[in-house]
Amino acid sequence: MTAADRCDRCGAQAYVRVVLLSGGELLFCAHHGRKFEPELKKIAAEIQDETERLTAVPASEEER
Repeated sequence: MTAADRCDRCGAQAYVRVVLLSGGELLFCAHHGRKFEPELKKIAAEIQDETERLTAVPASEEER
């Protein structure tokens, strides 16, 4: 996912992509991805969760 992908609920940057069993996809920010996760698991063919990017240390920071 890229910074251009936006949450379908609030418009924040999306970190969770849900591919639906019925076709199509939904995008969510970390907050809404967590909030709706139990229900999404029931209708999802796949859930791509990139929320770990929120706490990842950039490579340039690791070198210090």
